[in-house]
Amino acid sequence: MPDVDVANTGLLPAGGPGWQERAQDRLQDRLQERLQEHLGPARSGRSEASAWARRLTVTGALIGGDVAAVLAACGASLLVMAAAGTLPDLAPAPLIGWCALQIGTLALCGLYEPIEAEPIERLRRRGLAAAFAFGAAVLVGGGASPWLWTAAGIAALLSIPLGHYAEGFVRARLVRRGVWGAATIVYGEGAAELARSLAARPELGLRPIGIVRAPDQAVEPFRVDPFRTVPPGPAEEAGRAAERMSEHMAELLAAAEVAICTPGERAPDRFAWLTRHPFRQVIVAHHAPEVETVRLQTRCLGSVVGLVVRRAIFLPHNLRLKRALDLAVALPALLLFGPLIGVLALAVKFADPGPAFYVQPRVGRDGRTIRVYKLRSMFRDAEARLADHLAADEAARHEWERFCKLRDDPRVLPGIGGFIRRTSLDELPQLLNVLRGDMSVVGPRPFPAYHTERFGPTFQALRASVPPGLTGLWQISARSDGDLAVQEQQDSFYIRNWSIWIDLYILLETVPAVLTAKGAR
Repeated sequence: MPDVDVANTGLLPAGGPGWQERAQDRLQDRLQERLQEHLGPARSGRSEASAWARRLTVTGALIGGDVAAVLAACGASLLVMAAAGTLPDLAPAPLIGWCALQIGTLALCGLYEPIEAEPIERLRRRGLAAAFAFGAAVLVGGGASPWLWTAAGIAALLSIPLGHYAEGFVRARLVRRGVWGAATIVYGEGAAELARSLAARPELGLRPIGIVRAPDQAVEPFRVDPFRTVPPGPAEEAGRAAERMSEHMAELLAAAEVAICTPGERAPDRFAWLTRHPFRQVIVAHHAPEVETVRLQTRCLGSVVGLVVRRAIFLPHNLRLKRALDLAVALPALLLFGPLIGVLALAVKFADPGPAFYVQPRVGRDGRTIRVYKLRSMFRDAEARLADHLAADEAARHEWERFCKLRDDPRVLPGIGGFIRRTSLDELPQLLNVLRGDMSVVGPRPFPAYHTERFGPTFQALRASVPPGLTGLWQISARSDGDLAVQEQQDSFYIRNWSIWIDLYILLETVPAVLTAKGAR
């Protein structure tokens, strides 16, 4: 068990000779007693009650968000039918039944499990739940009018994106309350780094509450200072602080639902530590970026566990499906945003006389050069301005070498230029590239040659194996805040994990990313 230096916290005053040693000894004794008390197979009643309260809070909030999403989808469906002049008669009872059916299928698909799946898998389950609900409704009420089934089908489709957004809204608030995700202990070498990574991505559903660096060491609270609430006082307060600390650290193991074993701790004698505690789920982490995938499956190969990695995007029928999705999105979007593109083009010409549109050669699929359309957001002499700026500003030159972008870019037109870049409206003309087949709606962004050449040859080849995209994983997460290494990691993940669901997830997340303009330059 590691020593805990009470004196170095700076929050407990000295109070006589030997007070530090006494406090340290008492702390270690209490830690050992309380940890042994809680490490048995049964959890304390208080911890069990707290876990159930958390689950009820999370489940109730998620169900409430889904009910609102289903009702909104039904309302939108009826508006569509009314606009078409075929509004079906709908009594309250069928509406309530449909809502209950959708919530039931969502529950059956595991959307309310205490140990949550990651976001792309949750979106896939949400889509399956909508399909199951519609199929069950057709089987039960086959004699209803075709218009009613049309309305139900539209409502089922709309419930997928609306439910996704409702879940995100609910999750953000549950994260702030500290109740989202399964309480998780991270064990082994590198536990602190992995815990910080999980805490930065609460949507994964794993909430780190403690770390264990070795089997013979105590649980360390993650991002919790056990002395934070201890007020200054006489030396005897150290003893009471030690007791509170020991109780808190012991309860961490009792409250944990999940344990994660870091990649360096899979040796049998060290892994055995996990089997002594009643975790509901044990995750064995494996650091393998070359097989990073959300489609991973396992196969038993005798005494060896095999990892099955599928490469779906390279199959011809998947590329045809992706092309169909591109046309289904790009055609309506171009009709919808055409007037806006015209207005923005006029604003660009007003800010800087000259062409409103800019055509730039970029690297496309199979390494061929494509002509990418953009609204012009920079001065016509942008390259000369950039060269002068980099020559005069060393810090800007380092920023350019790392990101291939600048936070304060002298090339950008004042006003309209910064606006259309922050909101990504300058890229709307690339819908024409999608229609032409040069690009896909979702995929790695097409970079200029000078940007692409900064990557290694292996990644360049991987990137060239798929069509570039109007939006992608990088755009909904790091955007310009991510350097070249982040771009490579995220684009590799997308290419190796492609499915129709990851494309739909990125499309849905593009809306809030554009509205908030996070990381845009």
